Amino acid sequence: MRRSLSFVSSVILVAMAGLAHAQEKKVISTPDAPPAIGPYSQAIRAGKTVYLAGQVSIDPKTKQFVNGTIEEQTKMALDNLKAVLAADGLTMDHVVSTGVFLKDLNEFGKMNGVYGTYFKNAPPARATVEVARLPLDAKVEISAIAVHP
Repeated sequence: MRRSLSFVSSVILVAMAGLAHAQEKKVISTPDAPPAIGPYSQAIRAGKTVYLAGQVSIDPKTKQFVNGTIEEQTKMALDNLKAVLAADGLTMDHVVSTGVFLKDLNEFGKMNGVYGTYFKNAPPARATVEVARLPLDAKVEISAIAVHP
């Protein structure tokens, strides 16, 4: 009986150590997306889940904000998210949820047209809200959550 309890205790400790290891935070970063402009990471991986910071229309090559149309800004934001995902071996197909922040909800249709070209198969869950103001006076900011298979 004592030997069985010892074995079970060992199995539980190993399982707990594995769970703790799986939940460690790992910073995901790439020069192919804009660097963080504050005290945050481009993305954090915890276990199999990757939490991506919101992206606006910053060109990763020039590190300058690109003040274009809502379509141009949406494309650049999604391209930046795509680059961060790629840095952790993921694609847009691994995205399970997004948050879209719009300066003007009247531009939803235009944003949605571009957005739909990035998520053709099983699009992620999404919340879209209008906000008073975004960093750099952007028209759109998009964040995401992705999961490793």
